[in-house]
Amino acid sequence: MEPLLPGDGGAQSSALALTLIRGAERLRGSLHPITRKLVADLVRSMNSYYSNLIEGHRTRPRDIDAAIRKDFSSIPAQRSLQVQHLAHMEVQAEMEARLPAMAAGEVCTAGFLCWLHEGFCRRLPEEFRTVEDEKGKAHDIQPGQLRQGEVSVGRHMAPSSKKLGEFLKRFADFYGPLVTTKPDSLTSAAAAHHRLTWIHPFLDGNGRVARLFTHAWLVKAGVDSDGLWTISRGLARRKTDYQGALANADEKRMNDFDGRGYLSQRYLGEFCQFFLGTAVDQVEFMQDLLALEGMLNRIVGYGERRESARELPGGSSLVLREIFLRGEIARGDVARIISASPRTAQKVTGELLSQRLVTSNSPKGTLLLGFPADAAGHYFPNLYPAGVD
Repeated sequence: MEPLLPGDGGAQSSALALTLIRGAERLRGSLHPITRKLVADLVRSMNSYYSNLIEGHRTRPRDIDAAIRKDFSSIPAQRSLQVQHLAHMEVQAEMEARLPAMAAGEVCTAGFLCWLHEGFCRRLPEEFRTVEDEKGKAHDIQPGQLRQGEVSVGRHMAPSSKKLGEFLKRFADFYGPLVTTKPDSLTSAAAAHHRLTWIHPFLDGNGRVARLFTHAWLVKAGVDSDGLWTISRGLARRKTDYQGALANADEKRMNDFDGRGYLSQRYLGEFCQFFLGTAVDQVEFMQDLLALEGMLNRIVGYGERRESARELPGGSSLVLREIFLRGEIARGDVARIISASPRTAQKVTGELLSQRLVTSNSPKGTLLLGFPADAAGHYFPNLYPAGVD
């Protein structure tokens, strides 16, 4: 799988890496820390949606919202997609909780990759735990286990299953020390993303594992903006380009000007540029989406429209605005915010809680902003593809 980096021609990738670092830092500071964590939970769900979409599985946002509340569809196919969505969300949440205690280079080890695969696959419904080979024969997916047979993806014949241990050791030994907060680490992350898909260590689920692995690398590199953006959205929106760039980087070395490894250094460099450019685009998208004035206008506008339609009590928009700005408010503050009696304030609070526009961790706890599917669609336009409800 040599070369493992794009080589001296990576100047454009280096420039994109610097742009990504600066943009990610600005994005991190765009929200109150409490609100930032709540939005990050929404982005984690979005990451699952787009990562599954790349694999050809589409789940509607309202079904996702229901699944998070454990309100599963009675339609088997729809329920299975809901369970799959939660599987991705849950393993990502577990991974993010685990990362702070891990050494940076550990994200490149076979043990970590197998842990990701096991965490995702064991949560899947039975019908998603088999895969057919080229002859139509079904094979069971063993969670966390390296494949035992041979596979091909397009024109690429993946390495022999008997050699997977050696390839993964080389992968970890080379890329592990490169998981740092330096700009060059981001080019390395892009290269590692391709090389992991090239190794194709599992019978199925390699794409999802590669995207989760790359997310872990970006967290360790300090450019995840505390979870406020996801590369999967950009890759899904450019799915054909993504798959084409992956396939190109599978190609063998073309000539004497194409590096000194077995695979094409030129195409690896082009993949890294594509990957980092996509990351920059997604950070910039989220910067625009979470800009303070725009967010306030959308939140207040949504509340006011619901008030005018008598779907929310008067003053609701003011409460939503205040929570967004402050991250959380005490229940006793509602009366002051809406200039009403405590009794009226309790009714407003109760209605906002019942519609999940605000949440709380206890019956008397502080109020936090909620993101049910309908509201999230208004607060964060274009987060999901047009026409998806």
